[in-house]
Parts: sequence; C-alpha cells; structure tokens
Amino acid sequence: MKNEFILSPSILSADFAKLGDEVNEVLSAGCQWVHFDVMDNHYVPNLSFGSMICKALKDHGIDAPIDVHLMVEPVDSMIEQFSKAGADLITIHPEATKHLHRSLSLIKDAGCKAGIALNPGTPIEVLDEVLPMIDLVLVMSVNPGFGGQAFIPASLDKIKRLRAKIDASGYNIRISVDGGVNQDNVREIADCGADTFVMGSAIFNAENRAARVAQIIANLS
Repeated sequence: MKNEFILSPSILSADFAKLGDEVNEVLSAGCQWVHFDVMDNHYVPNLSFGSMICKALKDHGIDAPIDVHLMVEPVDSMIEQFSKAGADLITIHPEATKHLHRSLSLIKDAGCKAGIALNPGTPIEVLDEVLPMIDLVLVMSVNPGFGGQAFIPASLDKIKRLRAKIDASGYNIRISVDGGVNQDNVREIADCGADTFVMGSAIFNAENRAARVAQIIANLS
C-alpha cells in the first residue's frame, strides 16, 4: 500500500530563539509535518521540551500536523497534555507503558492518531496485537536520546519486514523512520518501504534549507 511521502522535520535541531519562524521556513520549503522529540531524562538520557512548546506553535499559527514522539516514562499523563496542546499524532514506546492497549486507547480517545516507536532492539512482533489501533510505526534507526547520530544499517531490513507485515495486514499504516536520515540515504530507506521521514540536522543545519528540502524531494521522486 503506497502512501505519499511525508517529510517531518524535527524541531530538536531548530533554533528555539526563533522557533516559529524556523518551522514556517521548512514548511514553506515543502515539508508537510512538524516532528516533536519529547525526552524526559528518564526513559532516554536527555531532556527536551514539554507540551507548552506544542501549544505555542499552534498559537503562532502553525496548522501543519504536529507529530509528537513521546520518549517518556510513564507516558499516559503526557498523552493527555499533548493532545490538549494540539498534537495531531502521538507516538509512544511499548517499553514506556505497562499497558500498551490502554495507552493507545487514550491517544485515540483524545482524537489523535496513534503511533508506536520501535527502538533498534525492539522486535516488530510487539505490534501484532495492536495493529488495528495504530496509524504509524516509527522505526528508530538510532538509539533514542540524541540528534545527529549515524543511521544503523540493520534498520533497512527491519523496515522491509515491517512493510511486508503491514501490507499483509491490509491496514493503512505509515512507516516513519527517525535517526540519521538525510538526503543521501532517503531514497534507499524509501525503497525498503518507508513513507515518512524524520530529519533534524539534515534539514535545519543545512546552509540553504529550501535547497536541501528540494534535494530530498527530488531524491524521492
């Protein structure tokens, strides 16, 4: 099942002193979503930002879908906070909740789309009992916690196996990839079955962001 390609730039690599303008710039360049990496210095060894940043961007006038990746434990209370702050899609880690079905139900009941993130060491079989509940699977191609890491090559085979599982299920579930994704490897990742690409430094650290986004889109064409 082929979905259109989505570029979801991670604001973790943006300049927070002018975040609204930074997000508007990459959206104007052709990106479609905004990716939020929420880290709690507990589930992952880093601390980022909370739901007030999400609300601030919505209040700023950002109307693109906000794609929230919760790297926090426990996760349920944060689901409520981000849904109220304007998140459109909320992705959680199965290791961060004692009851995955319940946590996914909280996301859906809040009116958001639901995603599951798979760490490099998390098998795709964890999805088997909840496939009907999810809209996206986020394949972590680095260990979560920090931006700027190198892509783990074994992720390509994982994406292929995940694509086959989703296609066999008949559900329309996006496959997103986060970690070391850039203009040079995005085509190979797409060829394995991914349709959504989270990029932080590859976009925000580019000297000419519009040209970089155009290059990525061209490589996906």
